[in-house]
Order: sequence, then C-alpha cells, then structure tokens
Amino acid sequence: MTDQFSNMMLVISVWALPLVIAITFHEAAHAYVARMCGDDTAWMLGRVTLNPIKHIDPFGTILLPLLLLALQSPFLFGYAKPVPVNFRGLRHPRRDMILVAAAGPAINLVLALIAAIAIRLIDLPGEAGEWLMRNFANALLINVVLAIFNLIPIPPLDGGRIAVGALPRVLARPLARLEPYGMLVLIGLVFLLPLAGFGGATQWIAQSSRFVVEAILRLTGNA
Repeated sequence: MTDQFSNMMLVISVWALPLVIAITFHEAAHAYVARMCGDDTAWMLGRVTLNPIKHIDPFGTILLPLLLLALQSPFLFGYAKPVPVNFRGLRHPRRDMILVAAAGPAINLVLALIAAIAIRLIDLPGEAGEWLMRNFANALLINVVLAIFNLIPIPPLDGGRIAVGALPRVLARPLARLEPYGMLVLIGLVFLLPLAGFGGATQWIAQSSRFVVEAILRLTGNA
C-alpha cells in the first residue's frame, strides 16, 4: 500500500507541475495580449499574471487530472478558468480576436520548445535528474497536446475564435452562434465517439501531437 501511494505521488509530482505551468501561461498569454489590444477586462480582474492561483479552476485544473491519473486514463486533460475578453473593447475586433485566441496555443508551443531544449542540455545524475527529465518530457507533451486541442476550430476553443475572426462574415456568424453548444460538441467528438468505436477528435489530437513533438525533438537535436 505504501509503495502504491509513493508511486502515485511520484506520478502526480511529474505531471502536476508541468500541467499547472502550461495552463497558467496559456491563460496569462490570453490576458496579456487582450490588454495590449485594448481590452482591460482581464487586467482589472488580475488575470495578467503568472500566479497560478488566479487561473486555477478547482475541478478542471486539479480534480479532473487527478481523477484521470487515478483511473490510469490513456490521456490527461484539464482546463483553467477562461480569461474574460470583451471583444468589443478591442481596437480592431476581428484582427485582435485572432491575436488574443492564438496567444494561448503559441505560448504553449514556446514552452514545449523550451522543455525540449532543456532535455537536450541538462544532464543531472541520480534520481533528481531522472525526476527533472520526466517533468521536462511531460511538459513537452502537455504543452503540445494543449496547443493542438485548443486549435480545434470550434468555439469557445481558441481555434474556433481564430476561425470566427478569419472567416468571411457569412461563415463566421453561423460558427460564432455555435459557441453556447461548443462544449457539448467537443464532448461528443473527444469522448463519446471513441466510446462508440469511432476515432473522433482523440485520434486526430494524438496523431497531430505526435507529429509536432517529433518535429520539436528533431529541431532541438534530440534523438
């Protein structure tokens, strides 16, 4: 029982830190770019910060990932409190919507690149070095998966917001109206279709993430 508990604590320790950092930077990037583009909503709420407490959702950031780990789920999923953005307050609403939405996945890809560079350069001996390497490896994977997932072109995900800002208005309006039902659509694509025997979005996320991780590893000189 003690060994099982120790193993569980080890697993949590090498997944929790990179997950919290990935989510914190993701939301902070949204808030920072929104402020740069003219909307102070997130700034007034204290969301332009790297303090994870400001971004953590008790269920989505803590309980859900722990539950998936305990159930030995083949994938790890979590989310933070969404950053509130008043798109009408942006100086150039359609263009700035794209910039605000793209900031989150972009910073995750930057963090993934930094993790891969650390894997290449840092070489510490012993258990401490192994623990650190597992954190960096998980940081690489988590940040890539988070970026890919959020780029699915369905509102309220970042990819949906990017699509609404980039598409012609005749296509953008129907897509924007999908936002209240977007999470239900995502649940169907990510969870229900695989349970029914179809690949769904999970297979696409896995394949895309594998491709991006391999590209980052090659770019940083990792075998």
